[in-house]
Amino acid sequence: MALSKKIAIPLVVIILASAAGGGWFLWQKKQPGKATDQKAAQGKQLYTCSMHPFIIRDKPGTCPICGMELIKKIDTGTADGSAAQTPEQKQQAAMLGHVSLSPTQRVMANVATVEAKMGTLNKEINAVGIVQYDQSRQAKVTAWIAGRIDRLHVSTVGAYVSKDRPVAEVYSPDLLASQQEYLLAVKSRDQLKGSPIPAISQNGDGLVASAKQRLMLFGVKESQIADLERAGKPNIRLPIYTPLSGIVIEKMVQQGQYVNTGDTLFNIADLSTVWVEVEVYENEFPNIHIGQQVEIRSQSFPGKPFSGRIAFIYPFLDPKTRTVRARVQMPNPGLKLKPDMFVNAIIKVPLGSSIVIPITAVMDTGKRQVVWVESSPGMFEPRDVQVGQKTDDKAQILSGLKPGDKVAVSGGYLIDSESQLKGGGGGHENMPGMKMDGKPAAQGQPPEAGQQPSQGGHEGHGAPPAQQQPAKKGTLKMDDMKM
Repeated sequence: MALSKKIAIPLVVIILASAAGGGWFLWQKKQPGKATDQKAAQGKQLYTCSMHPFIIRDKPGTCPICGMELIKKIDTGTADGSAAQTPEQKQQAAMLGHVSLSPTQRVMANVATVEAKMGTLNKEINAVGIVQYDQSRQAKVTAWIAGRIDRLHVSTVGAYVSKDRPVAEVYSPDLLASQQEYLLAVKSRDQLKGSPIPAISQNGDGLVASAKQRLMLFGVKESQIADLERAGKPNIRLPIYTPLSGIVIEKMVQQGQYVNTGDTLFNIADLSTVWVEVEVYENEFPNIHIGQQVEIRSQSFPGKPFSGRIAFIYPFLDPKTRTVRARVQMPNPGLKLKPDMFVNAIIKVPLGSSIVIPITAVMDTGKRQVVWVESSPGMFEPRDVQVGQKTDDKAQILSGLKPGDKVAVSGGYLIDSESQLKGGGGGHENMPGMKMDGKPAAQGQPPEAGQQPSQGGHEGHGAPPAQQQPAKKGTLKMDDMKM
């Protein structure tokens, strides 16, 4: 009995060891097959829909929901969630936003390209203005002496007057007495010239100078005084002249009216030069300066712009309109510009040399500004750019392009649509397969809770699953979807 126990115990140990070794051998044999299956599964190409990323197939075809061509699915991570891409996958991801067009497709899409070039761009500041009188060319005709207006040579407003011709004639008793005093002083001077006493002869000259000064204070010109001395008798009426030539803009007297010293008879303005006071918003007035060229346009003369220069910038801001006024002094040939006329002013500000492209080449998505660049013949890629100033047809590029790059100036939106259909990012934010924050959604992952599938421009695609009618038999196979 003891011998049988000595034999049985070692035999059991041997049997258990043999069983453990066989199990370990079988487990090691199965592991390479499992790794091979994982590698095969990882190396197998999958296809998905750019509009419905939760549709995943193992072969090419069309989307069972929208009927679009399936695109190749790019794995963005490994099983443990870490990013791991092969060089082929990285190249494929980089080329995902590129669009290739054949010559026929370019013609059908009306795609045209131009080269980005260095050029000068002028910023245009548009402002409104009002034509005003040139205050340095305005004058008043006043009465230098009290009297009666015997003759009025200007009877209407708007009449042209010259400084060489009188505008009125006034009768004044004080002026008549002053003329007589001057004639007596001249007669006394002539009589006292032969006096041997120097004080008496010089006294005559003093009387004439005093009487002449009195007449000049009454507005009598030296030429009129000379005529008075030659005639030897006083003039009953004194002619009144205007200090400058221009247009009568206001008339205050009538013929036969009595006036006092200092009363205004006429207001005269020379309209050969006018002011245009333009209003520039406070964010734009730092770009204007004195001497800058300004183009003035009026609706009364379409197609005939006027030119002037900024003569003065007012040192205060209008608190109601939040604008700064600038005075433009300009000639007015033919008196075409009338005071109080509304005009439009265009101030051109040079911005220096920079890259300039047509403004139609820039696609503005709200957050990004994208330009489609032809990297190689027929191949277009999206390029984020920073746009500076803009004009009606040109845009200044601060970064993102270099001289010589060919940009699409027409057909850019069609290229962008083609890029999105192929699964590329294009120039639009929140495209299919993108979350609302602009980050790529996980491939093969259903939409987040509370979110509806992207509508993507197809009717009925954005309806919640609960509201969709059940698919007909043979139209949609749910076993094709890998969630």
